[in-house]
Amino acid sequence: MKKIAVVLSGCGFLDGSEITEAVSLLIALHQAGAEVSCFAPNIEVPAMNHATKKPLAEKRNLLEESARIARGTIHSLDTLKVSDFDALAFPGGYGAAKNLSNWADKGAKCDVLPDVQKVILDFYRESKPIAACCIAPVLLARVLGDKNVTLTIGNDPATIAEIKKTGALHEDCPVDDYISDREGKIVTTPAYMYDDAKPHEVFKGIVGLAHELVEWA
Repeated sequence: MKKIAVVLSGCGFLDGSEITEAVSLLIALHQAGAEVSCFAPNIEVPAMNHATKKPLAEKRNLLEESARIARGTIHSLDTLKVSDFDALAFPGGYGAAKNLSNWADKGAKCDVLPDVQKVILDFYRESKPIAACCIAPVLLARVLGDKNVTLTIGNDPATIAEIKKTGALHEDCPVDDYISDREGKIVTTPAYMYDDAKPHEVFKGIVGLAHELVEWA
């Protein structure tokens, strides 16, 4: 059975992992026959009110918030060892651009959390496949852009322009499909980068991504 590490960034699309994407990814990976373990950075970050879409006057712990999605079974990202897993996956949500990196503020010149950068590089160097959904492919662009990896975030011109500044290559893709970089072993899908995406369309794209990831693992 292939072992897949899934990196979460909190709980909720405005300040963490997009829940539909994260759950779709977990279901699809299990459906493909994989054993899944969830990880998140053990850090505190500013939180958002998802009803008003306004900042809260509090911070929340990413590990604790991610545990909501992982049904309590979560591990600190700094304990993730590439030797224990066959592949790596990131669901989307603004947590990828605000918590796992500061792409939301700096785009192509962003900083990626050291533990996130380390696991991406570790899996890539071991030629173990990596998947990313929605905005999360920007993490791969920033860390692996000099490798000319090919990925997708859909068709958003501003985000694509920033991705290209990293050296990464971009291919437009509909919400219910995915893009495979077979040489780099990178698979990505747009998911909710399309604001009008329907849940079943997001799920279809993620199912394709998950099965491709497990097949490569």
